[in-house]
Amino acid sequence: MTLFGLDRFLADSSLRRPLAGKCVALLAHPASVTHDLTHALDALATLPDFRLTAAFGPQHGLKGDKQDNMVETENFIDSRHDIPVFSLYGKTRRLDDAMLDTFDALLIDLQDLGCRIYTFITTLRYVLEDCARRKKSVWVLDRPNPVGRPIEGLMLKAGWESFVGAGEMPMRHGMTLGELARWFVARLNLDVECQVISMQGWNAMDAPGFGWPLLERAWVNPSPNAPNLSMARAYAGTVLLEGTTLSEGRGTTRPLELFGAPDMDACALQREMECLAPDWLHGCRLREIWFEPMFHKHCEKLCHGIQFHVEHPHYDPARFRPWRLLALVFKAIRQLDPDYPLWRDFAYEYEFERLPIDLINGSSFFRQWVDDPAATPDDLDKIALADETAWENERREFLLYP
Repeated sequence: MTLFGLDRFLADSSLRRPLAGKCVALLAHPASVTHDLTHALDALATLPDFRLTAAFGPQHGLKGDKQDNMVETENFIDSRHDIPVFSLYGKTRRLDDAMLDTFDALLIDLQDLGCRIYTFITTLRYVLEDCARRKKSVWVLDRPNPVGRPIEGLMLKAGWESFVGAGEMPMRHGMTLGELARWFVARLNLDVECQVISMQGWNAMDAPGFGWPLLERAWVNPSPNAPNLSMARAYAGTVLLEGTTLSEGRGTTRPLELFGAPDMDACALQREMECLAPDWLHGCRLREIWFEPMFHKHCEKLCHGIQFHVEHPHYDPARFRPWRLLALVFKAIRQLDPDYPLWRDFAYEYEFERLPIDLINGSSFFRQWVDDPAATPDDLDKIALADETAWENERREFLLYP
């Protein structure tokens, strides 16, 4: 059985000994649960070793109730435990001095999706920096990367950091949150006490989950539009849709597993994709789909599109490359209609000047490649492969698991 960091921390008092008598806070969200689905806040409150004095919620809130980009969460008092719950996605995305005064040590128990743009990674960085400033200790209760070890995508370029780009890593980083914490501490040269309570028995290549212990653990949404493992597997590609005018399926029951638009010819698009780069379609099954979003882009309009099936028997984790797959979608759209209004320009995660598609990719190179009629899939592949190889080498010393 795979034991997550939270389960080990609760079961083994020797792991908690350094926190004896201290004030402890928790950064968590709805997926911060034990093996039996008890929320971390409730489980930690029963421990006699330390005093639970505060809690923090990342984007979407501790309760996971906030739906969309730049929908903020307010601070409140938890009525069950009578402690303050501070929002790290509200008036501030940083730990201010008043927040830091509430604890000696901060426990982080966040389920990540293995994708650079997922904002819990940026919150992790900010917390480490802020705790270093005030000499507070940080403990990461580690959880699986649900998409395992694969690496994919362009490296974020220096100067392109944002709330959806915490550091110079590729789109699919292939690390756990605990491993990323170790990387941040070293990369940023942070003087902070950072403990990682590692998992026990996790192997990222084990079937059938290939990153997620599928037959052992229930999936709980870490954010409202992350309802299942299929979404997590596709997300490093489908998140690119947030920077476009195409629906990513928000407002349907399968968000970020499909895309489409009212004016799209999905069949023609798939044929063009097969002509441009058939190797980029491997590892999943594509299916024509019609859908009508009940909110968000193209609300209550019938959309023609494609759904990505990444469940057994269609999923091959060694061959599935979602970032390239969505790059191919955009390139095929440009081939079919060079003037298609593809890129969406709006305020995205507190950035008001740079295009969302550029923030998502960590530079303008990706968009320029899509828009350049002379640029080929091989051109993108060569740049991405170099970045992926560099990251493979850089991350190696920070890995905690086979």
